[in-house]
Amino acid sequence: PLILVGSLTIIINDKVMILLQKRKTPYGKCGLPGGLMELGESTEDTARREVLEETGLILGKLNLIDIFSGPDNFIIVPNGDEFYSVTVAYYTYDMDGDIQIDESESLELDFVHISNLPDNIVKSHSIIINRFIEIHASLNSM
Repeated sequence: PLILVGSLTIIINDKVMILLQKRKTPYGKCGLPGGLMELGESTEDTARREVLEETGLILGKLNLIDIFSGPDNFIIVPNGDEFYSVTVAYYTYDMDGDIQIDESESLELDFVHISNLPDNIVKSHSIIINRFIEIHASLNSM
C-alpha cells in the first residue's frame, strides 16, 4: 500500500451553512472539497488549490480541525489499489469569489445548514464534519 496525503476544507458562510459537493466519485455521495497533495505543496496550498479547482472560491485564513490518519484510514479502491490516507482538515469563514462547479468532479455544490446535513455524506468526511462541530461548539462556549 501507498501513503497518500491530502487536504479537505469545511467552508462556512455567514448563515453557518457548510459547502457540500455532490460528487461524481463515489457517484451521488456528498463530501467536502479537497484532494491529494502535489509535490512541493504544503497542506494549506493543497486545500486552497483543490477548493479553487473544484468550487472557484479563493480561500483566506485556514483553521486546522485535525489530522486524520492511521488504520481507520486504510482504503481499497474498486480497481484493487490499496492506500493509507493522511487527511489534513481545515475550516474557514474566509472565502472570496463565485461558486463555479468543476463538472468533471462534481454534480452540484450547495451550502447546507450544519443542523440539516444529508445522510449520504462520505464516511470519512462525516467524521471530519463531526469533529468540526465539536470544535465549533467549544469555540462558541469561550
